[in-house]
Amino acid sequence: MSATDANAEPNGGRPERPARERIVEALLALAAEREAEGAHAWASIGIADIAERAGVSLAEFLSAFPSKGAVLGGFARMIDMKALASHAVRDDDMGGEPARERLFDIVMMRLDHMAPYRAGLRVIYAGVRREPLTIAALNKAAQNSWRFMLTAAGINTEGPMGALRVQGAALLFARTVETWLYDDDPGQAKTLARLDRELDRGGRALALANDAWRLTSPLRRLACAVLDRGGKARKPGPAAPAGDAGDAAPEAREAAG
Repeated sequence: MSATDANAEPNGGRPERPARERIVEALLALAAEREAEGAHAWASIGIADIAERAGVSLAEFLSAFPSKGAVLGGFARMIDMKALASHAVRDDDMGGEPARERLFDIVMMRLDHMAPYRAGLRVIYAGVRREPLTIAALNKAAQNSWRFMLTAAGINTEGPMGALRVQGAALLFARTVETWLYDDDPGQAKTLARLDRELDRGGRALALANDAWRLTSPLRRLACAVLDRGGKARKPGPAAPAGDAGDAAPEAREAAG
């Protein structure tokens, strides 16, 4: 039997999707089905439920993700890959646009790829907001996502200001998603208006941060110079070579005699 035959589904003859993908899809599907349960729906979904829906064993689940919350990180990565692939196709059209427009385009692109999972995401959002540790972990995943999204948009993500841009973009997206989740208008008027406001707010915040960074530059240089001089002053000199027995002080030789 060939490797292709071994990986084929019995009924379709097509290669089986990776376990990670099936687990992510299973969680989102279960969440959508339990939307009527309200805020407690997220807590009612166990890893055994997800594994059964995905058609994997608990060992296979653990090999793919260490927890239910980690599956959300897997979902974010899946959206990352789709958004970056879509952006690569449209990059020639957006290359000459201002950074704000390129960022706007990437946010909407991500939302488009998230649209099939909106019902499940509403359930997850309502439940996760009660779990501070999960929120912290998701923020870390969001930072990783937006480091790549901003890079794709041609926006610098390196250094202290780059880190600020990454975190700001993650917050901007999270706030826009809050509106998008409940925006049933096909034209997404509320979502577009919210994104515009968040981009304006983010632009003002970054402008202030840039000004503060530039104005404090002399102080940072002074602090670095002081620390550098202090480090040199504390640096020990070379150790004196140990003397031979014949070089002992005369008093020591007399005492010995």
